[in-house]
Amino acid sequence: MSTGQDLGPEIRKGSGTQADQIENRRIRRLLFGCAAITVLTTLAIFFVLLDNATSYFWSARFSEALFLGEPFEREVTFTEFFTGTRWAPDHATPSHGILPIVFGTVAITVGAAFVSIPIGTATAIYTSEYASPRVRRKLKPTLEILAGIPTIVYGYFAIAFINPVLLAPVAEWGFGINIGRYSMLAGMLVVGIMTIPMVSSISEDAMQAVPDELRNGAYALGATKYDVSTNVVLPASISGVFASYILAVSRAIGETMAVTLAAGFNANITANPFDEIMTMTAYMVSMARGTSAVGTVEYQSLFAVGLLLFVMTLSMNLLNDHLKRRFQEEY
Repeated sequence: MSTGQDLGPEIRKGSGTQADQIENRRIRRLLFGCAAITVLTTLAIFFVLLDNATSYFWSARFSEALFLGEPFEREVTFTEFFTGTRWAPDHATPSHGILPIVFGTVAITVGAAFVSIPIGTATAIYTSEYASPRVRRKLKPTLEILAGIPTIVYGYFAIAFINPVLLAPVAEWGFGINIGRYSMLAGMLVVGIMTIPMVSSISEDAMQAVPDELRNGAYALGATKYDVSTNVVLPASISGVFASYILAVSRAIGETMAVTLAAGFNANITANPFDEIMTMTAYMVSMARGTSAVGTVEYQSLFAVGLLLFVMTLSMNLLNDHLKRRFQEEY
């Protein structure tokens, strides 16, 4: 009699009828085709960004130089692009230093992380360890509704409530500052609120996957619920919790509509949270809907910024994979 382990290779080779084997091959090809489409789409996006970004730095696309022999002439240097502190490629006196909009993107991301990570983690601990099954059944769908709200709605929430109702009185009474329609702090808060459901939902799923034997063992040693939550469940689920953090940060980096409406369009480096700033995604929106002619250096800057944003997001995903492998627990 063969064991269950012995049946595996036979099943993979296909031990059914010829019709079953043909059907399995069709399904396998269909699934492979779906996976191939995702990979090819990613490669196509990367190639389009790289091809157009090349013409921003050298006046000719990579494909034009490769197939048509177009000469490369230097337009923007890497030194100016990565170290310049003024970003105005479409002005009469153009300047191509990307640091101000990178600063805006990183500031929004870090500020949003300070909002979403502690609140999301605390919500996950409450939902997983403290809430009754009845409360959990009602709380999770509520969080999912919050995650499903379109980002542009969050943007209008920022300009209609967060900036004028919450921040403007604090800025005027506390610091004597009259803030305008946009502010960096409003962008941080609204993106942080947006990413709370991502942190809480994924972290709560990771905590629910922790075996009850670990909890019961800690209780048997006299630990309180708080001790079990913070010293047993949270460390045991840390790989999933880290994954939720990285995904939330990745979404904050790539967020567009909410930060465009909340933080503004002024590319500057400032320590004042009530100042208006511009993120990389906000610049891409303004340039794509602007009046710059297609093919000009200022228009091609759109793709250079997009390529850098793609690399930043890819780096966060690679970091996520590394942390998951590094801290993954097996039970």
